[in-house]
Amino acid sequence: MEEDTPEELNNQTDVHYVARLIDDLKHDDVQYRLNSVSKLSVIAEALGEDRTRDELIPFIHNDLISDEDDVLLALAEQLPTLTTAVGGPAYATCLLLPLESLSAMEESTVRDKAVWALCEIAHLLTSQQVTESFVPLLKRLGSGEWFTSRTSAAGLYAAIYKKCGPIQAELQNLFAQLVQDDSPMVRRAAAKALAGFTEQMTPEQVLNVSFPLFQKVAVDEQDSVRLLAVEDLIAIAKALTEEQRTAQLLPVFKALAADSSWRVKYMVASKFVELAEAFQNPTVREHFVPAYISLVKDAEAEVRTAAAGQISGLAQYIDKDAVIESLLPCVQELVMDNNEHARAALAKEVSGLAPVFGKEATPKFLLPVFLQLLRDESPDVRLNVISKLDELNDVVGVESLSQSLLPAIMELSEEKQWRIRLQIIEYMPVIARQLGESIFDAKLTGLCMSWLQDKVYAIRAAATVNLKNLAEVFGIGWTKKTAIPQILTMAHEENYLHRMTTLFALTEIAKALTAEDIKEAILPTIISLSNDSIPNVRFNVAKSLEALVPLLQRHPSAGEVLNNTIQPVLEKLSQDTDRDVRFFAQTALETDAAANTELESPEAKL
Repeated sequence: MEEDTPEELNNQTDVHYVARLIDDLKHDDVQYRLNSVSKLSVIAEALGEDRTRDELIPFIHNDLISDEDDVLLALAEQLPTLTTAVGGPAYATCLLLPLESLSAMEESTVRDKAVWALCEIAHLLTSQQVTESFVPLLKRLGSGEWFTSRTSAAGLYAAIYKKCGPIQAELQNLFAQLVQDDSPMVRRAAAKALAGFTEQMTPEQVLNVSFPLFQKVAVDEQDSVRLLAVEDLIAIAKALTEEQRTAQLLPVFKALAADSSWRVKYMVASKFVELAEAFQNPTVREHFVPAYISLVKDAEAEVRTAAAGQISGLAQYIDKDAVIESLLPCVQELVMDNNEHARAALAKEVSGLAPVFGKEATPKFLLPVFLQLLRDESPDVRLNVISKLDELNDVVGVESLSQSLLPAIMELSEEKQWRIRLQIIEYMPVIARQLGESIFDAKLTGLCMSWLQDKVYAIRAAATVNLKNLAEVFGIGWTKKTAIPQILTMAHEENYLHRMTTLFALTEIAKALTAEDIKEAILPTIISLSNDSIPNVRFNVAKSLEALVPLLQRHPSAGEVLNNTIQPVLEKLSQDTDRDVRFFAQTALETDAAANTELESPEAKL
């Protein structure tokens, strides 16, 4: 009896694998069905183009469409990938039928994914295919009895509009029906799709077709529909001339900014800079500031918070005098806002006003605001101010800031919430660059060292990285003179966690040092801790030595250091009574051996 060749065995295995995938499409367990659906391309490739079109796609449409939502979601994601498997774009229309059914499902995530899949396929179709196959599908969805199919129809127009030249007017009328649908859900979907639809139109069509539809959206009785008019307004404004924007769109913008619903005003406030970019000057300079002031004074905190986050962007469109006259009072009002989220949003943006004010006006008008925010009772507000410190410092200089900055940093460093302390650690390199070495050493170096003994591990770990970052800011001289001596004081403390932190800090700060400095200032202390009574300390010595090996390879006598200093310590630890110590020591020895081999290679000698 002849044995099967490896190739024949692989073919048989592939056949069995595909057969199992096909069977699993009908499996009782949903996980099996999900797995098979994710492998539809494998099944299709095995079946071939004809059987995929004639058997697999009809099976999907007839048997899988009633499956669970997770399976349907995966199915909608996979169907566009079968374009090649069914014979290419010329046959891609066979994929439309199951996706049409998925577009009418009750679950919104399935519908959204099906709409995405239909749009992907639409991009591959010819104008004739779109007219003959896609448009009829669009009409069926748009006239469906349930709102679900009509909401899906709204998202398809933009994908096919440019391919439907002769029937574009018909598509415009069909979309207009969705904008005026009895169901708020459908009108909301149409309002959401209008911006994308507008982008496919000519400027003339935007004015004559899209704008009238937008007007209906902007006065819809449902605020969940009206708030979507803001995105549509941006898209339409970009397509029109300055005169058309002023005459047609400006009144609608003002109405939306003064809407009775806080949700609509929130949307206007959160998109204010985008609206300014779409309208451009002189319209923004002449008409936008009153609307902005109204939003800043709104009764709803969410609206004020959104407006506060746009203030520096809006200032770019307004001259300095107008900023001082109109926007500065808004800033001063927001500083005193009773909502901490509004103040936090302002704190993140206020430094962006400094370049607009300039070096002469910033100390007078903006610095008092900045200092007041640094003294805010909310840690989030103070953190946001500090995170943007470099922007303000470029304009006013550190001398004006340090008096209020340092107390704010000290207060934040003592916050009970460890995440606040973690954030202030992350900003330390920025603060160090602004303050300079002398002020930082006098006021903040001790604080940075104290974090090495924090009760929270994440703080201790971040503190070690912070020291390395500070070493990169201040240089090797500061590292050897200030940082390393203070780290070494922890090397023999009674608390073993402090000794471990010493290892972490030395290993991290070594990345900013030369090989000679590592050998002289770092290595002796790490080696001395190899005799520690705590196994956790000893195995971290092994890990530290492993991390130092690549750094020490830069030393002129690297081979001697590795062989005579590091290797004996690791060999001793590899015989340790603790198995974890032995494991990490053995791993480090392998790294050390590889480094020695590399040093002895001809390339290294060259």
